Amino acid sequence: MQRTVLAESLLGDGRTLQIVTAEPWDAQTLSAVILDAFGHRPVIDPPPPALAETPDTVIAALAQGFGVLALVDNEPAGVVIVSVEGDAAGIHRVSVRPSFQRQGIASAMVAVVLESLALRGVHRVGLIARAEFPPVVAWWQRHGFVEIERNGTSLHLARELPVCVMARTAEETQDLGRRLAGLLRAGDLIIAAGDLGAGKTTLTQGIGVGLNVSGAVISPTFVLSRVHRPLADGPALVHVDAYRLGSPAELYDLDLDASAAEAVTLVEWGTGIAEGLADDRLEIDIRRSLDPEDETRWIFLTPIGERWTAVRSLLEAL
Repeated sequence: MQRTVLAESLLGDGRTLQIVTAEPWDAQTLSAVILDAFGHRPVIDPPPPALAETPDTVIAALAQGFGVLALVDNEPAGVVIVSVEGDAAGIHRVSVRPSFQRQGIASAMVAVVLESLALRGVHRVGLIARAEFPPVVAWWQRHGFVEIERNGTSLHLARELPVCVMARTAEETQDLGRRLAGLLRAGDLIIAAGDLGAGKTTLTQGIGVGLNVSGAVISPTFVLSRVHRPLADGPALVHVDAYRLGSPAELYDLDLDASAAEAVTLVEWGTGIAEGLADDRLEIDIRRSLDPEDETRWIFLTPIGERWTAVRSLLEAL
């Protein structure tokens, strides 16, 4: 039995994180992860339905949509189950085992889920969060979800799906960056994610061309951040590589606030680390075919906050 690998990356400690399809034969593993995650939350009344999860209920849930499983060095670490009905979807049972929390695994799983839904033609996704867990609600809000309604302590949160753009070559990826630069202004934050070699720096090079900034735009892996000054009117480009950073605190040590208002700040490998830099941001995730001979990239643009949701139609026209 073989699972499909949807995304692969490295955690801050060097371990490999894979997001794979959750299959019916994984039901025992999926239910164990869900029970472990929800069982370590504070007790609330009424208790969450997740505490009654069984392999049979997991199989039934998967039949209504799909699921993803996070593996850290092949050890089950997290689960998300998704229901799909027409052009709408629901996210359920977002679970990360306690020993794997605070490593960006939930953010990685949710990113893959949103992209998978966008490719399926789904326009909107929602979920239920409990008001008893303000940090959980705030986490979803940082990922672009807004409260639609509330029923007692149950909050219905929802958001639109990412804009998906296909680039067949590295040149097309760079050209997309150049066109995207036309929408950028000082103070903007971009968080760029994607597998090794997916094209994050290639896209950033196009943004640099579009912004008309100085210096060669290369990955700042070892210097962590590099400032490209504008050659004419317009903002600077602050290019950050968070690959070697293990926490938001290490990112804040770079003093990005000092330049944020006058520059466009782009953080590669920033998922789970850089979201706290700004409530309004554009999240970009680049996916490439697992076939090394295929250069096709699917570039997902996720507008977060009023600044970016207001120009969603312009993103769709890129």
